[in-house]
Amino acid sequence: MPAYPHDSAAEISAALGTMPSGSAVAAVTKRLLDLFTSGSIEPGTRLPPERQLATSLEVGRSAVREALAALEILGIVDVRPGSGTYLRGSASELLPQTLSWGMMLGEPRTLELIEVRGELEIYAARLAAERITDEVLARMAGHLNNMRRNLYNMHSFVEADVLFHLEIAQSTDNKVLLDLLQSIRALLRVWVDRALHDPAQAKAALDEHSLVYEALRSRDPDAAAAAMSKHMLTAGERLAGSIEST
Repeated sequence: MPAYPHDSAAEISAALGTMPSGSAVAAVTKRLLDLFTSGSIEPGTRLPPERQLATSLEVGRSAVREALAALEILGIVDVRPGSGTYLRGSASELLPQTLSWGMMLGEPRTLELIEVRGELEIYAARLAAERITDEVLARMAGHLNNMRRNLYNMHSFVEADVLFHLEIAQSTDNKVLLDLLQSIRALLRVWVDRALHDPAQAKAALDEHSLVYEALRSRDPDAAAAAMSKHMLTAGERLAGSIEST
């Protein structure tokens, strides 16, 4: 039985303990992940705010923020603006272990992961073109507009980019594919954040996303796959470049 009821911020913070000095974001993510998937917290529990988690772990708020962002993409937590962060009840048992493996990936394996991600995104675009709804397309148009408004704000641009791809994955109606893409995106998130450096690159990425959107709106699987393939080629090159330059 879960040890912590739906609103136990103090108990959750105490259970986390503190991190060793100088811990990386990956270590913070793993500490949170171990607790959140331990079975001791009820699904739907509101988690402590970022500031409280950072204080409990004795790390900066940015490390906690990045860790929670990764866990949100994995589907382990649900961030509700104005309300808080909540533990979800549908996290796959595979994803936590996949995340742990990903933290230990070296450059060669990470580059291979980029290749796998590209093929999965292409397949997702093909499936989504046949199954996407008008409601999802409307949200995707909103994400495109946010990307367009944030060509000079790389962080906000990437956030809208991630949401755009998430809409596609969810529209496949394929839970396995969705889980795989969420896991891979979480593993690559730090590199995605670093891959875009200037507005020119962001504008090129926006144009690529626009072509994917138009193909999806036309319900054309071949065109959607082709547009996503073009996008994944350039996005993969940017990601690989950010890794190889470190």
